[in-house]
Amino acid sequence: MYGGLALGATGPAAGSAGQPADPAAILAAVYQALEERGYDPVRQLAGYLLSGDPAYITSHRGARALVARVERDELLAELVRSYVMGLRAREARREA
Repeated sequence: MYGGLALGATGPAAGSAGQPADPAAILAAVYQALEERGYDPVRQLAGYLLSGDPAYITSHRGARALVARVERDELLAELVRSYVMGLRAREARREA
């Protein structure tokens, strides 16, 4: 279970029929699985996003199957969205 997300179960990242997969939840789960196996999650995810080669993602805890449920461009869009939101939050704290 990853932050309330059980891999292989229905839920925010499950991508079941009629319910889109949650890219943020999938990224968090895959990141944690990579960490658990001793990989550098940032480098592994970057390699996967650039190449599309699923070998960059461990199969530990079903992470490879999980990440395959979402298109790479959706994962990248989620990363950019989160990054920009972090920048805006940091700037807002500075202005306060």
